[in-house]
Amino acid sequence: MIRIVRATLAVSLAALLSGCAGMITGGPLIRPGEPVGAIAVVNRTSHPIGVVAISACSASTYGLNRLPDGVSIPSGRSYQFQVSAGCWDVDAGAFGVGEARQRMTVDAGRVTAYTVTD
Repeated sequence: MIRIVRATLAVSLAALLSGCAGMITGGPLIRPGEPVGAIAVVNRTSHPIGVVAISACSASTYGLNRLPDGVSIPSGRSYQFQVSAGCWDVDAGAFGVGEARQRMTVDAGRVTAYTVTD
């Protein structure tokens, strides 16, 4: 009986932690079975953007950097992220300079531009 209780608690704890992980990381950018659009982060600042955090509007944090390792967005350039259609929070920043945040709705089959300026 004690083994069953321990196993049940372990499975419950694992399920709880996996559900919380999405809230901390910002969740997946593409959710299975949903239509897809895109967010284009456009850098109109005088500094490279080194961090772009994107999370579902329902997440408790902006999550982790979505740019690949070693990648930044140079001034005058953009970077595009495929995401499920819907509400997204975007936080883009330059190291030692600052950050800008925007809530946006992405439509299926469309690119939603987020232009970051000085």
